[in-house]
Amino acid sequence: MERKHRARRPGTLAGRAGGWAGLAAAWLYFFIIAVPLLWMAVSSFKTTNEIFNNIWGLPEQWQFQNYVQAWNSGISRYFVNSVFTTVCTVLLTLLVCALYAYSIAVYDFKGKRAFFLLALAGMLFSPIVSIIPLYQEVQTLHLYNTLWALILIYAAYQMAMSFLVIHNFFADIDKAYLDAARIDGCTDGRALWNIYIPMSQPVFLTSAVLTGFYAWNEFTFALVFVKKDALKTIPVGLLAFQGEMHAEWAVLLAGLTISAIPIILFYIFCQKYFIAGLSSGGVKG
Repeated sequence: MERKHRARRPGTLAGRAGGWAGLAAAWLYFFIIAVPLLWMAVSSFKTTNEIFNNIWGLPEQWQFQNYVQAWNSGISRYFVNSVFTTVCTVLLTLLVCALYAYSIAVYDFKGKRAFFLLALAGMLFSPIVSIIPLYQEVQTLHLYNTLWALILIYAAYQMAMSFLVIHNFFADIDKAYLDAARIDGCTDGRALWNIYIPMSQPVFLTSAVLTGFYAWNEFTFALVFVKKDALKTIPVGLLAFQGEMHAEWAVLLAGLTISAIPIILFYIFCQKYFIAGLSSGGVKG
């Protein structure tokens, strides 16, 4: 027994060391991300002179008017545009992916695998390389300088990943639920809405978070396809806002904080479901 105990001890110590190393790496990664965000939030309540003279200290007097000035200087318009674009992109992506994933997961038909692979083909293309043909297409459809151009493009490039995650979860749902619903006269639409979607909430929230992150932070397409200042989203609007507030760093930091708050809160509230969705709707070997 003594010999067995000694034989297991090195492995146990190695496992503990690996666990502590992983935990230390996680905390280091957290501080690398959290410290700049915390500094930005605290500095947004200072004056511009105080930012340079007291970089790491707390504000002597909390300047809440920085947020009022940032909001009234144009951030409110960019904020509303980003909210509208993000919400519409998420809803469109989830609607199309739910319908397509349901049809592929439930029905067996000729060419089913081809349709499945076709849905995943979007993951093979980089959005940037398609910017010229997309520009021509947007001009032809008279969508240039509209938020719908961004919504359709964002949804198109996020559908492949969302479809894959949702389809994998739908395929694991026992079809006995669907058979029982059909016996009671339930249509496919009602089965999708009342059975599959409620059982797949973590996966849908995971797709919503991933799609929302992309739509909220995307810069290139928003810069190319929208030129009107009244229609700019947060990433492009902050670029113009920075030019206007080049001497007012405190107000600029307040604007940056406003732009970061919604997506951070959205992730915090959906974190539990986001992790569950990633673990249950991932790619299976």
